[in-house]
Amino acid sequence: MKKQLSFSKVKFDELNQIVKLIGVPDIYDTKFQEWFSYPYSFENTELLFLERLLNQHKLYVSTYSEEELKAKLLVPILNSVNFMFAEVKDWYERPLKAVVNHVAIGGYVDFMVAKGIKEPQRPYFFIQEFKKSKAEVDPEDQLLAELLVAITLNQTTIMRGAYIIGKAWNFVILEKQTNEQYKYYVSKIFDNTWLADLKQIYINLQAVKHLYCQD
Repeated sequence: MKKQLSFSKVKFDELNQIVKLIGVPDIYDTKFQEWFSYPYSFENTELLFLERLLNQHKLYVSTYSEEELKAKLLVPILNSVNFMFAEVKDWYERPLKAVVNHVAIGGYVDFMVAKGIKEPQRPYFFIQEFKKSKAEVDPEDQLLAELLVAITLNQTTIMRGAYIIGKAWNFVILEKQTNEQYKYYVSKIFDNTWLADLKQIYINLQAVKHLYCQD
């Protein structure tokens, strides 16, 4: 019987026994330059939407439960970006699994953008969402596990995602070097309670939609 790991319980050290995960301290976000500098032009309705969102929720984000944070802030942003086009859709709480170096890794993912009609078939992007602070299971570790599975399923060498802890967003890139070695990069923190950061988060998500949701 193959060893199995679950997204909901996985730890970095467990993943690191399957493949070598090398964190690269990209202190100037150079790895994210193409992604974060995507030339997106806001429509007035989008700017008004983001301003209204902050006016409604900025003072209360720290008091929201995980489900409230998702319903009031995260889902409206994702719906405005609108990842539904061609055969690509956004999916919530869907299963994903793969065998990586003889170890089965899988579980349900909070959010992913993937190609598929009634079931997700080819994943392109992931968001792992938590409420206020890192719990016993680190959302960064969970996201790395999801990205690792997606690279295996897609038979590609790069995958992108983000994890959210309360008001803080980090974007992540995982790159396959060999079957045994991967490098990962974590962006600076974006605070979704500040308009400038929220606008950049929105641009980053639009960049995912227009640049990276393709084979």
